[in-house]
Amino acid sequence: MTHSFAVGDLRIDRIVEQNLPFVDPFTFLPTLTPELLEENRHWLEPLHLDPQTGLFIFPMQSYVIRTGRHTILVDSCVGNHKERPTRPNWHQKTDDNYMAALAAAGLSVEDIDYVMCTHLHPDHVGWNTQLLDGRWVPTFPNAKYVFSDKELAYWAERNAEAPIPHLVDSVLPVVEAGKVVEVTSDHAFEDGIRLMPTPGHTPDHFAVHLTSNGSEALMIGDMMHSPLQCRHPDLVAFPDVDKEQAKATRVAVMDAYCETDTLICTGHFRVPSTGHFVRWGDTFDFRFHEA
Repeated sequence: MTHSFAVGDLRIDRIVEQNLPFVDPFTFLPTLTPELLEENRHWLEPLHLDPQTGLFIFPMQSYVIRTGRHTILVDSCVGNHKERPTRPNWHQKTDDNYMAALAAAGLSVEDIDYVMCTHLHPDHVGWNTQLLDGRWVPTFPNAKYVFSDKELAYWAERNAEAPIPHLVDSVLPVVEAGKVVEVTSDHAFEDGIRLMPTPGHTPDHFAVHLTSNGSEALMIGDMMHSPLQCRHPDLVAFPDVDKEQAKATRVAVMDAYCETDTLICTGHFRVPSTGHFVRWGDTFDFRFHEA
């Protein structure tokens, strides 16, 4: 699945690998109560919350930015042939969804100049590599892979203590291939594209800010996972490494961009995943930009 839109003179494509029921709400948001879920069920179902399974529906997707100079892929999803036994939707996957979506957007793996990973979790680095003759090799042969230096150092240190599968198969092979560009999380990439620190979910998570011809967009990665967290910013996600920092980041970014024309491009909000932060009483909400 793919969908295209413009931010000024930039062309953006959403490359959707999966859009499936994914995780139990109470597992993913440990401070969520049954009462709060019931209060919000009427608008969460059926697009955010699957009525049959009771699971949150999270798309797994990349954004591709075409600037006229470069083609930049932001977050590389899940990947194929990856050993992910705790995630049935990801484990040893062999489908052609991702490559078909790239092709539908008129792209091949050779067209990508840069791969930016907002952070180094398995569903944001998976297609960094592919299995070829029993080895993990870079999927995008002409691309440089842009990682936060602090983020990479954090995960490399933990991987040295005990191997982390997604580091071994999806991150370290591109490091060893000499394909990685390490940057700070406030790096100015090129005219109109800069990184913005959004720590908390991981130590040096970043968002990608776009400006072109009077239009702006912000690709927020995993700064938040569900619009329920707009209305209830206290809801922390279990993978957040610093839950207080993650909450502070969410609130600060929502406050800064609330009721503005800046298009917010989310990682895991339901399809179409883009829209605007708006006020909702004393907190916030998300108004989807329907395709």
